[in-house]
Amino acid sequence: MKLKRWQMILIFILIIGFILRLTSRPAPAHPYYASDSSDVLVIAHQGGDEVWPGNTMFAFQNAADIGVDVLEMDLHITKDNVLVLMHDETIDRTTNGTGEIESMTIDELKQFDAGYDWSSDDGVTFPFREQGISIPTLAEVFTAFPQMKMTIEIKKSNASMIQPFCDMIREYDMQDKIVVASFYDDKIKEFRKTCPEVATSSAKKETTTFVLLSKVFLTGFYSPQFYSLQVPEESSGITVLTESFITAAHERNLAVEPWTINDEETMRKLIAWGVDGIMTDRPDIMLEILGK
Repeated sequence: MKLKRWQMILIFILIIGFILRLTSRPAPAHPYYASDSSDVLVIAHQGGDEVWPGNTMFAFQNAADIGVDVLEMDLHITKDNVLVLMHDETIDRTTNGTGEIESMTIDELKQFDAGYDWSSDDGVTFPFREQGISIPTLAEVFTAFPQMKMTIEIKKSNASMIQPFCDMIREYDMQDKIVVASFYDDKIKEFRKTCPEVATSSAKKETTTFVLLSKVFLTGFYSPQFYSLQVPEESSGITVLTESFITAAHERNLAVEPWTINDEETMRKLIAWGVDGIMTDRPDIMLEILGK
């Protein structure tokens, strides 16, 4: 009996699906995630931005002192090619200066007060002004915390910071202590090519693909090129974080590390669901929940 066109197409799709399922592979193991502990990682977002001025040595030191597992930070490059840490592309929101980071030298940036605009009471008081808190370099962080795990997000820039970033990771022997993240697929692709030994999380398109596949129970066909999914609870009206999503990720050997979770109720829920880490501006709350 002669097959109809739609039947042939269906058979072809089924064959391709069968091949993809047989050849798909979970994420490989990486030393960053090799641990005998089942504890959820406490990831201090910007060092704990609701407790101290974010992306500063002051915040990172205090976060390390209270016992967080991971320091999270945001990477930029200066006019004279120094890697520095700040969330925004400009210094306007957090310091007493203005201007784009990429248009200034490190000496110029170091003149500004990185604790100037931090306030816990909607601008009534500014407890960290004139306390000597400056914009840190990545080298300063690597020097101060050589044993700490870190999540480092590559931010938007005109000049590529990938090669100097990789060089510095290798220089300080931090290859097994870092997960690199970025919303920019091209930057992650460039980083993986340049520094393949360092773990990365999913970029924007990769995250979208995995989320959509999880909704139709097809993640078993997917071979991830990353090691973790750092995701919000929801995006564009779509619920991302569910127990089934976490299960699907774990089946592909992927860690799930949601951001940015600051309330106790949600932290407890996600811990019960089995997330691997939580990125939070309130690491103090999470440490109390975990009894650390």
